[in-house]
Amino acid sequence: MTTKGRLRVLLDGTPLLGDRTGVGRYTAALAEELASMPEVDMRAVAFTLRGWRKLRKVLPHGSRARGMPVSARLLRKCWLRGPFPPIELFAGFTDVVHGTNFVLPASLRAAGVLTVHDLAFLDAPEELPPGDRDLPELVRRSAHRAAMVCTPSQAVADVVTERLDLPAERVTVTPLGIDPAWFTARPPGDQVRKRLGLPEEYLLFVGAAGPRKRLDWLLKAHDSAVDLPPLVLAGPGHRAASGRVHPVGYLSDVDLRNVVAGASALVLPSRDEGFGLPVLEAMACDVPVVCTDLPALREVAGGHATLVPFGDLDALRLALTAALREPPTPATLAVRRAHAGEYTWRRCAEATVAAYRRATA
Repeated sequence: MTTKGRLRVLLDGTPLLGDRTGVGRYTAALAEELASMPEVDMRAVAFTLRGWRKLRKVLPHGSRARGMPVSARLLRKCWLRGPFPPIELFAGFTDVVHGTNFVLPASLRAAGVLTVHDLAFLDAPEELPPGDRDLPELVRRSAHRAAMVCTPSQAVADVVTERLDLPAERVTVTPLGIDPAWFTARPPGDQVRKRLGLPEEYLLFVGAAGPRKRLDWLLKAHDSAVDLPPLVLAGPGHRAASGRVHPVGYLSDVDLRNVVAGASALVLPSRDEGFGLPVLEAMACDVPVVCTDLPALREVAGGHATLVPFGDLDALRLALTAALREPPTPATLAVRRAHAGEYTWRRCAEATVAAYRRATA
């Protein structure tokens, strides 16, 4: 049942707390768009023993926050065993509950919608932290309980359908978007360069540290070509590997746009990706992209990035060198910006609401 014709939606807003990487940025942008849609009554809930009240401060104006003052780890263990505690116990009744971060909360009668961003954890479960060792089984159960499963790309949708044994009609693609501010981003000024310790010219990696990103491959390729400019690593968890590698840590949205816009090229050497948002963000501010030849990155790049076979050291080094020596023409830049402009958060939200409608039909 809807309220005054509006679809009641309860989002898992836990990814909004703390530093936001890919899932957090997706959840924040989706929440902003849903809050602006008159046909949706959006609320959010956070699963955390402490700090869930901070959710009120990071949601769009007028959005309501609910909390489950229970540790997420304990809730996951409960939901592995069965449908208790139901989300309604803490957040009230809703038409749709949307698990934005791989896990679908248990519910009494709400239609479940789950976002699966990638399936890297199935290929390398040994890389999961101890607290997430149950994640593969929890995602499988969540996907089978969900009325609809959303994925950021067709590449992930195909893998989800096959590896989680789901019918194709229950899986839908809700492509991510980029903020319009990326199209007006400018390179960092002198003050920002000094504050962040940025070189005048640099290659850039954007993302959190982790084995899936395969920075070891990038670092070897970079180290083997002394004529390449320094490498800047933007995101949490990075350490300097040499004097030519500059970690700048987690950046605010404004600083990140400046740093990307000032890069000579953006490099994404991942072993696995579900979408690859930095690829489009770099294109939006006229920065060449070199990335691994993966199905999702191939799909999102749309022929506008240099794709390199995973693990090929020589190919990566040559691609980086070529990106610097052969700057794109104005016509090429215009085509890339137009391609990036096709990906909007409004489009993502509209596709997601369509999934809600299908889930409640």
